[in-house]
Amino acid sequence: MAKHDDDPRPTPPEPPAPSECCDSGCDPCVYDLHAEAVERYRRKLRKWHKRHPDQADTA
Repeated sequence: MAKHDDDPRPTPPEPPAPSECCDSGCDPCVYDLHAEAVERYRRKLRKWHKRHPDQADTA
């Protein structure tokens, strides 16, 4: 079993498809929700790197 199998590197969120935005000014817009998900991903990735300093940041 690899060292990081029980603590996998976080994966970035998929961006919304262009067809998911209706361009009517929704609050929140799918792009706003994606931006929030990206920020959560970045926080998780920073914490993961602290737990795994031997892993290069390739993402």
